[in-house]
Amino acid sequence: MRFTLAGAAFTVATALTAVASPDIRATKRDAQVLREKVAAITAEAAKPSKQGRRTTVTENEVNAYLAYDAGDQIPVGVVDPAVSILGEGRLSGRAVVDLDAFRRQRNPTSIFDPMNYLSGRLPVAASGVLTTKEGVGKFLLESASISSVPIPKLLLQELVAYYSKTPQNPSGINIDDPFALPVKIREIRVERGQAIIVQ
Repeated sequence: MRFTLAGAAFTVATALTAVASPDIRATKRDAQVLREKVAAITAEAAKPSKQGRRTTVTENEVNAYLAYDAGDQIPVGVVDPAVSILGEGRLSGRAVVDLDAFRRQRNPTSIFDPMNYLSGRLPVAASGVLTTKEGVGKFLLESASISSVPIPKLLLQELVAYYSKTPQNPSGINIDDPFALPVKIREIRVERGQAIIVQ
């Protein structure tokens, strides 16, 4: 599947490694429902349409997909990703991240660098506001933390860049950069517990 909600969720849930624990009500059935919605969204992109199609995706569906179906799309060293859809454009996300792998590839900037004191697999959380318009999205970070300890945006950016590197994008994702929405998605309206995808 070219367009995957795991990829979109990781992008936003990293930019969306997007804070709450996964909803315990998320089930394999929720993951299946999301797969079906993604297939319909992708198929819709191939059709010319004057009237916008709307698809509602729930927080449970996204988290079920991340838990049950997204394994090969989540970077090695990132586990248990979860997204909270808070409403009014606000999203938060959380994942357990292998900080040792990240530390091995960077040089500490000073003795006050928080990474000097963090090691192992720890929960990393971020929250902010997603805005979308005319096929372009932007995520405005409001806060980030490691094990509930606030961290600067620069450190979150380093983590996101490291874990989102690909051969096609060797620098990884920049959380400040606008990004194109896939498969002719024009807008994503973030409401409490759900997002409405408009094509």
